[in-house]
Amino acid sequence: MASPHTSASEVIDRLIQATNEHDLEGIVGCFAADYRNQTPAHPVRGFVGRDQVRRNWTQILAAVPDVTATVLRAAVNGGTVWTEQEHRGTRPDGRPHLMRGVVIFGIADGAITWARFYLEPVQEGGGSVDEVIARELSPGGAS
Repeated sequence: MASPHTSASEVIDRLIQATNEHDLEGIVGCFAADYRNQTPAHPVRGFVGRDQVRRNWTQILAAVPDVTATVLRAAVNGGTVWTEQEHRGTRPDGRPHLMRGVVIFGIADGAITWARFYLEPVQEGGGSVDEVIARELSPGGAS
């Protein structure tokens, strides 16, 4: 774990580096033991604890062994870091893996203590914006 004096952006840099090196212990070490994850678009996916971070990343690294993470944009305000990220790689069956979105991190004492997670798989195709809005707003539309 980093020094309590590590800046918020340094913690995120360390997380991205560990991700790109496929360093499970390095990834897990970026998070506080009582880390809280919220996924507002999918509330049931929220969790508490570094053990779940380990389980998640064990699965990700197995399913996408060449995964890379890129921070496209970031904004830091004290202990809060807003990141726009892209994760890409190839699954063992040859299918591409591509996720994009925003993750907002709370940093304290050199570790990630909370996050609001909006990273989603990229959907290729599926209709124009007009078609999607019509489908979402129709009776019985997707929710």
